[in-house]
Amino acid sequence: MWVDSHCHLDFPELEADRSGLIARAVGAGLQAMVTIATRVRRFDQIKAIAEAHDGIWCSVGTHPHNAHEELDVTADTLVALAAHPKVIAIGEAGLDYHYDKSPREAQEQGFRTHIAAARQSGLPLVIHAREADERVAAILTEEMGKGAFKAVLHCFTGSQALALRGVELGLYVSFSGIVTYRSAQNLRDIAAVLPADRILVETDAPYLAPGKFRGKTNEPSFVVETGKMVAEARGVAPEVMARQSTENFHRLFAKADPRQRLTA
Repeated sequence: MWVDSHCHLDFPELEADRSGLIARAVGAGLQAMVTIATRVRRFDQIKAIAEAHDGIWCSVGTHPHNAHEELDVTADTLVALAAHPKVIAIGEAGLDYHYDKSPREAQEQGFRTHIAAARQSGLPLVIHAREADERVAAILTEEMGKGAFKAVLHCFTGSQALALRGVELGLYVSFSGIVTYRSAQNLRDIAAVLPADRILVETDAPYLAPGKFRGKTNEPSFVVETGKMVAEARGVAPEVMARQSTENFHRLFAKADPRQRLTA
């Protein structure tokens, strides 16, 4: 059984055929999926999707692209919303220096707020890090010194140094369909050397469809292709990767009841 640890079921590209993509995910062997928040002000929509389906969980948080829009959101607010039984994570939050859609100061403020919420709630933080490796590593190191928290570097596209520093700090690393791209040998090399108990797989749907489906709208069932590529990079069978990544998911996202399975 597989888990898509990061998708966006509230996005318009997936909204129209949500029942169909859930059925296809079940058919592909998915046990669960997590629909990730990008704005706290859209939390009611995210929550409603998770409430409507067994095996679908959600997070609460503000994407770094939107950080400047929600600087009034406090750690206490995030913790209070995260008390909902379907919320198993904080975020996604972090730094994106590629697009810089939000001022970097706002991104950092939001990142630290979400770290505080993860620390207070005990839920893992979903970290978005793009072209900001050194600053992300510095903030994580500094904040971990204030008190431990759980986290995952989602849709990993950074350096091996960031991945290994994350592992040293107790973090997990999640690979998306990008790892299947011909140009992504560096990511496959990173996947090959990480500890088996720190790897997750995801789609980040509706974006970043793996190579076999490139050009199509991504969806949770496609996580299997990503998992197969990570397995190949590590020299293990796909079923081993499925078991390991699912075990890792439930270790990190411990609030997600493994008895609650996705159904069509």
